Amino acid sequence: MVNINKNIKKVCSFYVSDWHLTTMLLPHINEKINEGVKITTILENDLRENMETLLGKLKLKNTEKILNIDWHKTKDIEKKIKEITNEEEVIINGSMEFIRKANELLQKEISEGVTIKVIDCYDFNEYKEIIKDILDEHETVLNTSGEKSKEEYIIKIAN
Repeated sequence: MVNINKNIKKVCSFYVSDWHLTTMLLPHINEKINEGVKITTILENDLRENMETLLGKLKLKNTEKILNIDWHKTKDIEKKIKEITNEEEVIINGSMEFIRKANELLQKEISEGVTIKVIDCYDFNEYKEIIKDILDEHETVLNTSGEKSKEEYIIKIAN
């Protein structure tokens, strides 16, 4: 899917388990909360328990704010998308079909003056054969060391 809405910055992320996903997202989310960025999740599967367990072991000053992000399975994607505001980050996680549906709805619903960043999170084990195609649809890659250029990511995985 080509990004036709220029106000939507597309970032992708790859993970090998739900635990890896939560530990990878946590530093990024913590940083964005410190910057005052609102975060919305669109999730095919519930990540609440993993996030609670992980945050219970860490002592972050933003623990409550992170837990207040909706880590439950998203039941109404359209409703959630309609609540998105300007300069917000949207984390999407699920199957390829789920991610595409959510992105199509975002393209349709996000109005001209609204700028958002979308982080599409893909299961590496499931989509390793099409990583190049996924990278082609995104501007940058988010991993445990932060947001990097696609080129930087490609060099790392090639070595």
